[in-house]
Parts: sequence; C-alpha cells; structure tokens
Amino acid sequence: MSPITLILIALGLGLLGWLAGRAKAWSFQSSDPALRPASRPIYHAWYVAMWVVLPVLAFVAAWSIIAPNLVMQSVLATPEAQGLTGLGFERDAFLGEARAVALEQSPGVFNDEAEPLVAPFREAFGYYNTIGIIVTVLIAIVGGALAFLRLAPQFGARTRVERTVLMILLLASLVAILTTLGIFVSLVFETVRFFSFVSPIDFLFGLKWGPDTLAAPDAVDPSRYGAVPLFWGTIFIGAIIAMVVAIPLGLMSAIYLTQYADPRVRTWIKPLLELLAGVPTVVYGYFAALTLAPMIRNAAVALGATNASTESALAAGIVMGVMIIPFVSSMADDSMAAVPGAMRDGSLAMGATKSETIQRVLFPAALPGIVAGVMLAVSRAIGETMIVVMAASQSANLTANPLEPISTVTMQIVNLLTGEQSTDHPATLSAYALGFVLFMVTLALNFIALRVVKRFREAYE
Repeated sequence: MSPITLILIALGLGLLGWLAGRAKAWSFQSSDPALRPASRPIYHAWYVAMWVVLPVLAFVAAWSIIAPNLVMQSVLATPEAQGLTGLGFERDAFLGEARAVALEQSPGVFNDEAEPLVAPFREAFGYYNTIGIIVTVLIAIVGGALAFLRLAPQFGARTRVERTVLMILLLASLVAILTTLGIFVSLVFETVRFFSFVSPIDFLFGLKWGPDTLAAPDAVDPSRYGAVPLFWGTIFIGAIIAMVVAIPLGLMSAIYLTQYADPRVRTWIKPLLELLAGVPTVVYGYFAALTLAPMIRNAAVALGATNASTESALAAGIVMGVMIIPFVSSMADDSMAAVPGAMRDGSLAMGATKSETIQRVLFPAALPGIVAGVMLAVSRAIGETMIVVMAASQSANLTANPLEPISTVTMQIVNLLTGEQSTDHPATLSAYALGFVLFMVTLALNFIALRVVKRFREAYE
C-alpha cells in the first residue's frame, strides 16, 4: 500500500476529529461573558485535527522508509529466495522483477527464477500493509483522543494551533536552506575527490578539455582537464549572445507595456510575453537545432563563411536569449512601476516629453531593479542545459567566432554523468567540479541581484 493511502486515511480521521472537536467546543458556549471560552470553536477543532494528522504523517514518513526493507528481508528469508544466494546483480534483477509483478507494475515475469518470488512478495506486502493501516489508525485514535480530552472552556487552543502552524512554516522555510546546504556539501565532497587526481590550477586555468574515460585513474593526464574552454563557452552563449538578445528586447517590451500600451493591449500582450517562460526548454532546443541553426548556417555560407556549423554558439545563444526575455521584461516592468508617480509627473510638468521622461527620469530611477533582473536572467542562462545539449556542440573550443561549434559547462556535465563509466573515475568526478564552479557562480550572481534589489527598495519605501 502506498503512503498516499495512509495519508488519505489520516486526513479522513482528521476530518472526524475536526468535527468532534468543533461539536464539543460549541457546548462550551455561554451567554455569560465571564464564562465564555478562551478560544473559538474553530481553534478547538483544528487542535484535535492536528493531533490526529501530524503524528500520522510522521509515522508515514518513517514507515515509507522502513517498510520496503522489512518486505525485502521477509522475502529473502523464504525458501524460494535461498537459491539466489551468490548471484549478485542477477539476484537484484530477479527480486526487482518479482516485486514489480507483485505490485502489479509489470504484466508478468520474464525470468523463471523470479516466478517463485512473486507469491512471497505479495504475502509480505499484504502483511506489512495491514500493519501500516493498523498502526496508522491507532496513532490517529490515540492522538485525537488525547487532544479531545484536553478541550475545556479555558483551554488555549488558539495559542497551541498558532504555535504549531508557526513551527510548520519554519520547517517549510528550512527546507530550501537545508536542500541548498545538502547540494553544496555533496558537490564539495566530490570536488575534493576530483582534486586529488587533478590540480585545481590545471582545472581552473587549463586551456584544453578532453577527459579520457578509458584511462586508468592513476594514469590521468591533468592537461586534459582544463576547463577554461567550457567556462568561456558558458559565458559566450549565456552571458553575451543571450544577453544581447534578451536585454534590448526585454527593456523595450517593458517600456512599451508600462508607458505606451493601452491597458486593454497590455492585458493581452503581457501574459503572452510571459508565456515564453513557461515553454519547456526542450522545445526551445528542438527549435534551435532543427530550425534556427540550419538557417544560420545557410545564411553564413551564402555570405562566404567557410567555418559555419549547425552546432553553433549563435543558434543556442539566440534561442536562449528569447527564452529569458520574460525575466528581463517582468523585472524592468515592476521596477518602472515602482518609481513614484510624482517623479514622472514633475518631469512632464516641466515640459519634458514622454520619451525624455523615460530616458532621463524613469529609466535611471529604475536602473537598480533592471540590473537585478538582468543578473537573475544571466544566472538562469548560464545554468541552462537542454538548449545547449541540443543546439551547441560537444567540442570544447576556445573561440570567439559565434558560427563555430562550442561547448558549455552544463553540456559536459550531462555527457560525463550519462553512460556506464565508473563513479570513481576522474572524468566522472570532474562533472561535480564543474557543477561546483557553476553553483558558486550562480550563487554569486543571485546574491548580487538580491543586494541590488534591496538597495532599490530602500530608495523608494
């Protein structure tokens, strides 16, 4: 039985607890002001419901981790599984196949060795599912009963509920922090392992990138792990070409929508513009690889270029710039809207035209917010993967010609982490080092953008 079923049971029992607590709280009502309850009935109801649901959710989280191991140990202890001892990876494949059939995730077994294991898996699942349901119901009943018995006219249910909600919100806010910390720690650990094979100097300042996945770990050539071509490719595509496209179009779109567009036109154009941010990046990648890249190559060849390629930095950068136009446009739109109207009105009252007001008043005043939007767009662009995987090249070339093939950090991470190479090989570990550098760069860009936004807000609040 899936954890979702146990959660639904908990929610159903929580609803019953909510109704029971509310009914009891209504019995505390009195017309005498001196005898009125300390909390409204709705808080008593939520107090009982939380004591039913929250302990069950904690149990379900723990049971979803423990139960699969119990099921596997139970199956391995059966006589049917004794013949699989010593088979290694084949045993795991047979067990996984039998488990999928028992859970009705597969129509049938394809190996005769897995057939006898289906019945033990079904028996174990049924046994432990029954235990999970019984324990879930018991925890819900015990928690609800304890909370129900504590209800009284002077019981501070509101304070208890608000404190619990505050703790839930605190835990929710810590999820992002702990996730970021976990990503950082894992990247640091693997990066340190990589630097035990290749010097950080060779990695950060080397000019040649070509990891040899077939070489033995102790025979690694550090000169093949120079990441400068990848860093340059990432900056060239994401921070130069993409920004050349996104910044002018994004700013001009924001100026038109905030200063010139009719409100009815803005109502239609702004949502359509922001739809660009919702298009899957794989669609942009297909467009860049199948439509734009051949057009750019044919145009370059027609103009006499001899080194034009369908896997060019220009195609990937242009499509990436179109993708991040909404980031620049929305941030610039909000920044211009936040400028006090008195500044615009004063400029117009002194005889300045609308274009002069935009150029000399609104734009300089909104510049911090616009810069923050550009920084966020850059961090989004340099971390893009699908567009460069489909439109750029795997060749790590150190070139400034946008018509030539070029590679990026994210593309090499995908190439290095896909396949059957060993996770302890320096070539695989180099992907984590690249990810660590990319993580630190995007973190720095986001920090700078937030600092700029903070200064912007302090200026006008």
